[in-house]
Amino acid sequence: MIDVPSTSRPILVVSADPSRSQPVAEALRSAGVAVAVEEHGAAAAARLGNGATSLVVLDLSLPELDVPRLCEALGDGHSAPPEPLEIVERRQIAAMLRYTGGNRRKAAQLLGLARSTLLAKIRRFGLEPESALTTAGV
Repeated sequence: MIDVPSTSRPILVVSADPSRSQPVAEALRSAGVAVAVEEHGAAAAARLGNGATSLVVLDLSLPELDVPRLCEALGDGHSAPPEPLEIVERRQIAAMLRYTGGNRRKAAQLLGLARSTLLAKIRRFGLEPESALTTAGV
């Protein structure tokens, strides 16, 4: 059983992966807590900005999440080591693909990469959209 203080404002669960967010949300709901679920950091930030939530449960694997900056904002008292370049690169590519609506040619152009290089990085970082995997027969 989850012991959560009662509040009139919902708890915000943020994760791009429903298999991670739904069990958390259901456990909170079964404890009688109002829950809101967001898949993207921007939508979550908008909810946080208007003060509509009382607590945030955050999936630390969100590609756009800047963990060192989050640690700094939370005031953990010590600085975290810099992120590996691969993590930063994955986050930037994911953000650019969202910005361009999935247009890889435009994303490559804005990132200053050859399209073939971007496609290789998308595969390496597992940023293929689910629909592309199913249409490719994977």
